[in-house]
Amino acid sequence: MSETMMKIGHMQKLPVDRMAEQGAYLGNDRDVVLLPKKYFPEKGLKVGDTIEVFLYTDSEDRPIATTLKPKAVVGDFAPLWVKDVNKYGAFLDWGLEKDLFVPYREQRKELTQGERHVFRVLLDDITNRVIATTKLGGFIQKLPETVKVGDKVSYLVFSLVEEGARVIVNNAYLGMLYFSEVFETLEIGAQGEAYIKKIRSDEKLDLILRPEGYKGSVAEADNLLEKLKSAGGFLPYNAKSSPFDIEEEFTMSKRDFKKIIGKLYKERKITITDKGMKLVATGDSSPVR
Repeated sequence: MSETMMKIGHMQKLPVDRMAEQGAYLGNDRDVVLLPKKYFPEKGLKVGDTIEVFLYTDSEDRPIATTLKPKAVVGDFAPLWVKDVNKYGAFLDWGLEKDLFVPYREQRKELTQGERHVFRVLLDDITNRVIATTKLGGFIQKLPETVKVGDKVSYLVFSLVEEGARVIVNNAYLGMLYFSEVFETLEIGAQGEAYIKKIRSDEKLDLILRPEGYKGSVAEADNLLEKLKSAGGFLPYNAKSSPFDIEEEFTMSKRDFKKIIGKLYKERKITITDKGMKLVATGDSSPVR
């Protein structure tokens, strides 16, 4: 198979070269891959059509195409469940009929059925099969100079330690979310968006879930106003509410909560009473006391 034409382990758009009893051959006369009939779209296929497929290898290590989309492709870090284990290794549920194989040599510690871990999906140089590994360190990239404090990034939790969650940032770099700054439950496989708080000397990134400074304050204030609107204009929380209740309801510290409701009060968007806070009706010139 031409490496430039078709890449095992990736989604690609390929033309239909010819039809056969068992399916359609995609590519060209010199370089084709079979798409079995069971993966044909409802409208059917004909020569000359272009279709997006995922390329992998079947049980006999022959290249094959499918219109099913896997949960991860070669080059991705991804949280996947261990579906089965045997004497050869572990098998992961990645959304295809053929499970994703993790050889024992690619396991940092022996995997167990029913667990979820973060894996790196790669192409095995020996067999040309798509496999996965839990040995992530060799795939972490050097931090580019363009990365800066305050940048919005994606994260994927791959490990939990005493002080927080170790994460993959932007599918490339190492970072950390600290439990002392996160007011929601983090577990292995959790994904989301965060902001760079600090770039450490070892090129690891300290992250926070909300932007610091004015941008963060505006975003949190907007979120709180939306909660008030959804609740009919009243919520039973104020500066005297317990830190636990505030964290449970707003996923923020009591200190941040007090700053935000103080800001909204000064802007005359809410009124605060002993029973909670109330949304000020549009057009009111001052908070109701």
